[in-house]
Amino acid sequence: MTADDPAARLAETHARIARAAATANRPTDTVTLVAVSKTHAAAAIRPLIAAGQRVFGENRVQEARAKWPELREETPDIALHLVGQLQSNKAEDAVALFDAIHSLDRPSLVTALAKAMDRAGRRPPLFVQVNIGAEDQKGGCAIAELPALLASAKAAALPVVGLMCVPPLKLEPAPYFALLAKLARDNGLAGLSMGMSSDYETAVTLGATHVRVGTALFGAR
Repeated sequence: MTADDPAARLAETHARIARAAATANRPTDTVTLVAVSKTHAAAAIRPLIAAGQRVFGENRVQEARAKWPELREETPDIALHLVGQLQSNKAEDAVALFDAIHSLDRPSLVTALAKAMDRAGRRPPLFVQVNIGAEDQKGGCAIAELPALLASAKAAALPVVGLMCVPPLKLEPAPYFALLAKLARDNGLAGLSMGMSSDYETAVTLGATHVRVGTALFGAR
């Protein structure tokens, strides 16, 4: 098994998560590895499934709908997470297809998801995406607007389980992860979707419950 083998990359990623969790005195099983398979074809995903990975993340509803039905027919216990931005008009498709959605970020999406969940009779858990670095080009709810958005989601009986963020590029991520963890604690939420290939170990030491890892598992695109 070589370092560029998908099974080896998966094992190395799990080992790094385990070391980071041990540093933080956390059980390793409190961290879910979400393998971000966006832009990768089924042929690149199957080796990771064969190696035991069962939780995958996609950025776009259309792409997931094109490739995952067949893969899930082959391996029924796959859990699929939406980790990219969600348009309100795709809420119904997202609720039907995904087992968790990491990108609730605005009141109009609260409304759309509530209607979609009521119609579908299924309620996948949600993470509220926070624009943790107050970046104009990034999606996510402004920190100041988070309490109101959470109140709106609660009033709509949405199953919000945590917060999600993408820290500013090229800046030390730890302060942003720590801030997201504080916001989650302040709002009584246990879930923290934070950390990607370049910084997931830091995220785990600061409380991440879900890390979204693509390149470290699939290699550079």
